[in-house]
Amino acid sequence: MAELTTLARPYAKAAFESALQDSDLASWAEALTLLAAVSAQAPAAALISAPQITAEQKAQSLKDICADKLNKKQQNFVSILAENDRLALLPEIATLYELYKANQEQSVDVNIETAFDLDEAQLSALQVSLKKTLAREVELSTSVNSDLLGGVFIRAGDTVIDASIRGRLNKLAGAISA
Repeated sequence: MAELTTLARPYAKAAFESALQDSDLASWAEALTLLAAVSAQAPAAALISAPQITAEQKAQSLKDICADKLNKKQQNFVSILAENDRLALLPEIATLYELYKANQEQSVDVNIETAFDLDEAQLSALQVSLKKTLAREVELSTSVNSDLLGGVFIRAGDTVIDASIRGRLNKLAGAISA
């Protein structure tokens, strides 16, 4: 996994810098997500890994599949990836690009698990609190986890906040046994 990230990083940075220069972050995000999804499909993955097909043919096939969804720079990007035999890295490139984009926009996607549905007032209070704590714009997604006894379990990138009853009981048990 680390090797794929290392190989994908310069391409993701190049795509990000081009998008930033053109003020086109959203379009590039959509294009890379589409390319990653297409390249992960079995027929496209077989095409990408086929040694008898030229780089130019691989690139053209991907461009044809994505049709009018790619602008000229994005099509050139696909050609460069094909020339360097890096089309298989598209899912990793898309993931890294999203990280660069989120850092630039100072935003983070936050997943909140609760024992019960939250109302709008609770969600907005959580959003304000998380925005202040994380110093970023926060995009919330919620889910109900019936395994939680109460409280919330929050994931924001690498940050995990376990404010669930079960988490608190586990901390208490650890403190007592220590």
